[in-house]
Amino acid sequence: MADRKGADPDYSGSIRRVLLGIAAVLLVAIFLLWRIDNARVEQLRVSLVDRFVPSFEWTLRPVAATARMVGEFRAYRRVYEQNDELRRELQRMQGWREAALQLEQKNARLLALSNVRLNPRMTYVTAEVMADAGSPFRRSAMLNVGGADGVDDGSAVVDGLGLVGRIAGVGDRSARVIFLTDASSRVPAVVLPSGQTVLVAGDNTAGPTLEFVAQVDEVSPGDRVVSTGDGGLYPPDILIGQVVPDRDGRLRLRPAADHRRLDFVRVLRRMSPELIEGPGEMIGPLLAATPEVVQ
Repeated sequence: MADRKGADPDYSGSIRRVLLGIAAVLLVAIFLLWRIDNARVEQLRVSLVDRFVPSFEWTLRPVAATARMVGEFRAYRRVYEQNDELRRELQRMQGWREAALQLEQKNARLLALSNVRLNPRMTYVTAEVMADAGSPFRRSAMLNVGGADGVDDGSAVVDGLGLVGRIAGVGDRSARVIFLTDASSRVPAVVLPSGQTVLVAGDNTAGPTLEFVAQVDEVSPGDRVVSTGDGGLYPPDILIGQVVPDRDGRLRLRPAADHRRLDFVRVLRRMSPELIEGPGEMIGPLLAATPEVVQ
């Protein structure tokens, strides 16, 4: 009994062989159908295509959607790369724009500096303001010119608008300028149009004070203040600034030069006065014009 139950026939292998045979026959029939060159067979082939091919359209939709998604993803990736490149290009252009603005500002300051009218007898050297390395003066800066360029200690410094200060400390290739706003700065000046002589005294603020004003009532806000040249340290007739009153009623000066935005300045080289070695150089022509005395 046990042997009979274990000897049940296996039909699965036979069914597979039958199905494979049917599939092979169908494939051979389709191959022969597509290879036969006959008008009726061609019509049959067209009918089969019209009947079965449209029914496979639903299988093509996912493939088309997938292909479209892949194309859109590639396009998005290209757009992202282009956007990243444009962002880097914009950063580079912003750097060039900042450099162009700085060059434009420097050019404008140089043009303003070239418009300063000085005494024809006075020479100057143009200097660039460098970073301040520290000094006992609170309001000062370093210049890239020195004794090799003819700069002397005490020389006046101007920009395109007015007086900046004076030289205090000269090296071979560098010099220090003390601004007129420093507490150690004193500039003899005159207020125009009243003609009041004053002393512009720095106090480490943006607006130096006007000291020794004889007639305060004759001085009005907005009056121009120029150097007098007294003492021989500063040349005469250099614009220093304008008169402004402070909250306490004291007269102060608004400097014409902007010490916070100095790029280029002019260091004025003082002309040494002509020395007369003897009285003959003064009265020689007069003696030559007088007749000789006959003894």
